[in-house]
Amino acid sequence: MTTIEGDAQTGPEAESDTHNLSELRRRRAELLESLNALEQALAAPVPGRQMRWVERVSTALLELSGDVHDHVELTEGPNGLYGRVIRSSPRLAHAVERLTHEHVTLTELIGELLTLVGKAAGAFARGDSMLADLDEVRDRGTVLIAALARHRQRGADLVYEGYSVDIGGQD
Repeated sequence: MTTIEGDAQTGPEAESDTHNLSELRRRRAELLESLNALEQALAAPVPGRQMRWVERVSTALLELSGDVHDHVELTEGPNGLYGRVIRSSPRLAHAVERLTHEHVTLTELIGELLTLVGKAAGAFARGDSMLADLDEVRDRGTVLIAALARHRQRGADLVYEGYSVDIGGQD
């Protein structure tokens, strides 16, 4: 890692950045795991297993929601990644702003999807057909997965541009 002047960082700041990037990698891997769990839950067969499918999707969404919340705290928090990136590379402020706005969108998508899953479960409990709701859950879930994948890519680009460090795809 380097300073704004291009010199190698040393001392407590470099150690702190190394620790923070290590934590970022760990959380990034957890987020990918949650994302994959949601994708698998959405792709599972529905016929004859509607409530099991809803429960699996709901569980995956709740886990993903927690991981996204942790990600937002890690990046936007008081000692978060985004603040450090802007301090070391002010030219990346626009990229940080974009990623911050994406957090709002991602959080809203997750909330909407949880509401839809609840609606489908309610329809099932009443004995109503929930197939249209499940199709909508799958459609919106796919949109969420794509949005999160793009967000992760942009975040990796930001870290690379800010620190010249590849945090990896964690695959």
